[in-house]
Amino acid sequence: MICYEHPLNERVRTLLRLEDLFNKITYFSAKDTAIDHHAALIALFEVLDITSRADIKSDLLQELERQKQSLEALRKNPDISEAVLNQVLKDIQITFRSMLDISGKVGEHLRENEWLMGIKQRASIPGGVCEFDLPSYHYWLNTDPELRRKDFEQWLTPLIPIRDAFSIVLHLLRKSGKTFSHIADQGVFQQTGSGYTAHLLRLKVNEHLPCVPEISANKYALNIRFIPLESEQKTKVYEEDVAFELTFCNL
Repeated sequence: MICYEHPLNERVRTLLRLEDLFNKITYFSAKDTAIDHHAALIALFEVLDITSRADIKSDLLQELERQKQSLEALRKNPDISEAVLNQVLKDIQITFRSMLDISGKVGEHLRENEWLMGIKQRASIPGGVCEFDLPSYHYWLNTDPELRRKDFEQWLTPLIPIRDAFSIVLHLLRKSGKTFSHIADQGVFQQTGSGYTAHLLRLKVNEHLPCVPEISANKYALNIRFIPLESEQKTKVYEEDVAFELTFCNL
């Protein structure tokens, strides 16, 4: 099964983008080649762009506090494991305190690094980070991989509370949903009602089906069309019935 996630508000969309970028940074920075470390640095610059446009710190602090209060109310629920609940609350408390220790805007330590900002500026130009454009960056990419990894650790350490915070929020969001099985008749599924106050939709479909879902939703209706992979026409719909699982997740 392939899982397709569709955010239904801007905040969740931003958190999913940050999650994807941090996963790339973790993956590429663990490698040894200069190309991998360049990819990790580009992903880090994209994290910087996202955090500079939105008040991520304030939003995450508010959401962690809200989740803490919601989870505290579940203490007397016999269906909830007290050990698991206590661990989640502990993680929230530790992350919340770490977030409060962040001074200034998220990523400010990177913006104050002139060398990094020079690379970031050139990286926005196609082919702008060639060795003749940035000889000092070329030198860095040819240093020992362990030294480069230590630099990444230094750059990423102040961002770890942000990573931990959105990881907790997305974990709770994904675990909140109820899953339903549906059939898209001739590749089309529609549902109306008042149940679309969800923050995230998770759709699972057989990985061998040669089609992908196109999802649109608002507070009144949900529409899903399965588009054939080989189709060059966006209006063309997969002509066979498609079985899928749909989960509505809500914070």
